[in-house]
Amino acid sequence: MTAYRTLTAADAVAYARRFAGVSDPGALIAAQEIGDGNLNLVFKILQADGVSRVIVKQALPYVRCVGESWPLTLDRARIEAETLLIHGRYCPQHTVRVIHHDPLQATMVLEDLSDHLIWRNELVKGAWYPDAARQLGEYLAQTLFHTSDFFQPPEEKKSEVARFSNPEMCRITEDLFFTDPYRVHERNAYEPELEADAAALRDDRELKLRVAVLKHRFLTKAEALLHGDIHSGSLFVARERLKVIDAEFGYYGPVGFDIGTAVGNLLLNYCGLPGLLPPREAAAGREQRLRDVQEVWQAFSEGFHGLAAEKSRDHTLAEPGYVQLFLREVLQDAIGYCGTELIRRTVGLAHVSDLDGIQDAEMRHACQRRALALGKMLILAAPHIADADALDARIRQHA
Repeated sequence: MTAYRTLTAADAVAYARRFAGVSDPGALIAAQEIGDGNLNLVFKILQADGVSRVIVKQALPYVRCVGESWPLTLDRARIEAETLLIHGRYCPQHTVRVIHHDPLQATMVLEDLSDHLIWRNELVKGAWYPDAARQLGEYLAQTLFHTSDFFQPPEEKKSEVARFSNPEMCRITEDLFFTDPYRVHERNAYEPELEADAAALRDDRELKLRVAVLKHRFLTKAEALLHGDIHSGSLFVARERLKVIDAEFGYYGPVGFDIGTAVGNLLLNYCGLPGLLPPREAAAGREQRLRDVQEVWQAFSEGFHGLAAEKSRDHTLAEPGYVQLFLREVLQDAIGYCGTELIRRTVGLAHVSDLDGIQDAEMRHACQRRALALGKMLILAAPHIADADALDARIRQHA
């Protein structure tokens, strides 16, 4: 295959037989389309006994939930594959393995993760994976340090920034995170009961000023090669294992964005648990989410600090005390981006089951309002929070 065309299930099987590198390609006989996102086709490639061997993923040239009226570049498939390959170089234990990728077909063959589960679904059920938060922090430390100016030579880093320019996907983030929720826009989605809450966001000038600061940093701070969309639906977990998938939003941006997005999804679950679980289980789950937030930051900051002490190549950035100053700024960025994730997932285009899965309407609206209020508080408080303990205290006071 050369010119792009959308794969059918039969095409996906033929593609896997050719490129999956399995010892018995003829054993691959069927494909099951499992994509539940808005941007891609995703096929499990099955043997005769129904066991999935590999995944074939193809980028679509438009947003799936909207259609051809919202076209997208296919180059994002190259960026996704190369982001995963680079992240896998530095953190193979927590990055899905890319077996093959074809930029012309916008297609990848990936390792099968059928023995893992989507972390969001597990969080919604109240399941706890004791290692997941720490492993997520380790992934963030390894990938963000090794693609930053602390480690990359400056000429190489500047070249990589250009290679991972991802303007169309970044534009989606810029609109959905920082613009649409704070204006009347057709992409926003919420129930009528939240109209007053949404209007309050649009009218809050102090909040919108802080969001403008966060957006400008997203536009201009090319600090490291981000995953770009690291939410609990793009994290697969199993006993003592975690794998990161779906990096089509990869680009060089502020280190705090990936951390804030990841933590934001833990806090979305924190906000939604009272409507998802019985009171005692919900209270225990909420307490665990706060500990998870602390553990993600601790694993990231300790990991980044250790890597910087051992591997920093820039003499000036290795000046004693600078990493601590840098990490404080990263934390404040992360807190702000966490707040924008809470707000955009509640009133913007892409919602989450942590909130929308609550069956009781009154409780659902209460949890959604809790997420909006927490998001606003975090955005406004971010410049004044110096460490993770202070963040924890602010969240507990707000609750």
